Amino acid sequence: MKSPALFLPLTVSLTPVAAAPPEGYFELKPGVTLESGESWQDGGRHFRLFGVQACLRGTVYTDSSGSRRDCGEASLVVLAAYISDTRPVCAQVAKSEGAVFVSCYATIGADRLDLANLMISSGFAFASLDGRGLPHHAPYAVVEQAAREKKAGLWQFDDVQHPALMLGQRAADEGTSP
Repeated sequence: MKSPALFLPLTVSLTPVAAAPPEGYFELKPGVTLESGESWQDGGRHFRLFGVQACLRGTVYTDSSGSRRDCGEASLVVLAAYISDTRPVCAQVAKSEGAVFVSCYATIGADRLDLANLMISSGFAFASLDGRGLPHHAPYAVVEQAAREKKAGLWQFDDVQHPALMLGQRAADEGTSP
């Protein structure tokens, strides 16, 4: 006589396990104090996305309805949305007297994407330039050019200016380097 087969139910949890950020990374959570479309304060520390320059707050562009809008505010709102929607994690890549420069990645579905790249490719931030006018991170300049050609985000408006041009002009007027 054969013994009856014994079947044990297999329980699989479909609830995703909250994974801690990889070692060396920290979570960029909603609720930080955003200063611009590339910088924020958290716990008394000043952070900046490495290689990114957002529109300067107080600079304007003219939208398709003819209304003048704050370019820096547009960059800030998009960064806030990415933080809220993708829960980025960041790691320090450099430090200056006043800021910790970080590289962050956002998770969208199963993909991990560079947050700076997302900001630039969406047309709401720009590749930052050094004092010689060269990009801090050359691939971001390539992404920026593609966004400009596609007229993504702020690039769709004719009077949007690259903030590096304005910062360079300001530095020239003050007799300093940007």
